[in-house]
Amino acid sequence: MAYWIASSPHNHIKSNTPGLMRTVIMAAIPGIAAQHYFFGPGTLIQIALAITVAVLAEVTFLAIRDKNIKAQVGDFSAVLTGLLIGISVPSLAPWWITVIGSIFAICVVKQLYGGLGYNIFNPAMAAYVMLLVSFPVEMTSWQPVQQLMSHDISFFNHLWVILTGYTWEGFSVEQLRMNIDGITMATPLDTLKTDLSLGLTVQESITSPVFGEHFSLGWEWVNIGFFIGGLYLIARKAIDWVIPASFLVTLWLVTFIAYSISPDSSASTMFHYLSGGTMLGAFFILTDPVSASTTRKGRVIFAAFIAFMVYIIRAFGGYPDAIAFAVLLANMMVPLIDQYTRPRTYGHKASK
Repeated sequence: MAYWIASSPHNHIKSNTPGLMRTVIMAAIPGIAAQHYFFGPGTLIQIALAITVAVLAEVTFLAIRDKNIKAQVGDFSAVLTGLLIGISVPSLAPWWITVIGSIFAICVVKQLYGGLGYNIFNPAMAAYVMLLVSFPVEMTSWQPVQQLMSHDISFFNHLWVILTGYTWEGFSVEQLRMNIDGITMATPLDTLKTDLSLGLTVQESITSPVFGEHFSLGWEWVNIGFFIGGLYLIARKAIDWVIPASFLVTLWLVTFIAYSISPDSSASTMFHYLSGGTMLGAFFILTDPVSASTTRKGRVIFAAFIAFMVYIIRAFGGYPDAIAFAVLLANMMVPLIDQYTRPRTYGHKASK
């Protein structure tokens, strides 16, 4: 059985791997519930599909390698990977998007590196980036919140759209993304980036209905849901609070500076906090014990670097959200970060 081990000088077994994975899955429920409420049951369908394919891919790969299937599938790591992929893909994305992403995450990013504990990249985020680069149209076709949609679709229609690309009545995904005024809607992050590139100010852009009365209609509650789940993980000592705290503090610092310098072209900190996958990243992605930094100082640097890159990519990059790209860049830096932030061996003195 695998364990999550704390760093020296005292090697305490914090939790067994299956227990840790189940705790993380449970903590994601508030965020998933908010996502389901605002964006419909498509999210639940994508999650179920991703988990099923991820587990089947792991069983198949382990069988080919003649490994202990029961022990490795029973650690729930494939289930968690599938869950994160299902959350990350648009709720109306075609079924093959989720299937390709789940297979890539398990077979390529995880198992080809040797399985859980050996992968250098976060499997779900690596799969997300692969899908986003390969299929940008499908991966950026997020529907608006249900109250803004011109067509109210049922659970069956969500399933039918995912399987065929059309509702039972013949409406396409593009038609479903139109609001009641006939305008195709995008996510708040994408809307703001597009408006700024067209010369509008932040104040002019946020008059769009996708921003709602506060910061990011629907997405603000999704992020609050994952924030609540993150606090639960910290309370259960399932994750180290240093990583999310360092990430959120650094993101506050860079967005505050940018907003202070140019409020017309820079969104507020709360907008960045409550848009896209900020809280999902802070508490569920960055804290992956395998691909994150393992030292105390290293975790601060690791999370701060991701926060800085999230802002840079959101403000100047070609993609509106940046959590996955920033995480993969930081994953590549982990060996270097750990090398220069190793604590002194317990019982040894610094050399003269």
